Amino acid sequence: MPNTGAEHIVTAYSEELLSLAQSIAEMGGLVEVAVENGTRALIKLDRELADVTIIADQRIDDMQRRIDEMAVSMIARRQPMASDLRAIITAIHVAGDLERIGDMAKQLARRSLKIEGINLQPTFYNGVKNMTALVLRQVKDALDAYGNRDAAAAIEVCNHDDEVDAMHTSLFRELLTYMMEDPRNITTCTHLLFCAKNLERVGDHATNIAERAYYLATGKQLTPEVQELQRQQIKI
Repeated sequence: MPNTGAEHIVTAYSEELLSLAQSIAEMGGLVEVAVENGTRALIKLDRELADVTIIADQRIDDMQRRIDEMAVSMIARRQPMASDLRAIITAIHVAGDLERIGDMAKQLARRSLKIEGINLQPTFYNGVKNMTALVLRQVKDALDAYGNRDAAAAIEVCNHDDEVDAMHTSLFRELLTYMMEDPRNITTCTHLLFCAKNLERVGDHATNIAERAYYLATGKQLTPEVQELQRQQIKI
């Protein structure tokens, strides 16, 4: 039996939804690389890598615009409802958070170009590396929760955000110590304070993506009560 027009429309619509999800996954991969490169450029004062990271941000911005255009077009043409509408609206929000993470990576790279001859203790570099590894794990786990529509995994990402905040506080205090010990460190450490804050903001955007993933999976907003319930279940 030949395909009907309705079947053709349904197939095309499914392909568009799949293409939207794939675009988010691709954008997420670019963002993860950008954060890693931006941090490496900062630690090693690698001007070439910093320039690469700054230039790469344009592709991330372009992808966000393309995702927005795809989503708006689908809403206008398909008039989606229920879970399909959630998926499209969520994709717009997730793309926005990914674009902001890309901006944070670009800021890390730009700061590295303004810093000359960092002479800090190895513990600081280890702290930046550990914080970067943590926020990248948060981003990856949030994107996995989004892609798999896994509500439990989304909650777990949100519950780990306190770890990112704690590491940021630790770096903040360490940098203040360097500034008080030697006023000549103030300019460099001020730049590094902003870098640590950028990494903390990456963690915040990962949490936002996880909250979107929870909404996509359940149709409900993630509340502190739900997060606390999962914490208690894990302890048990």
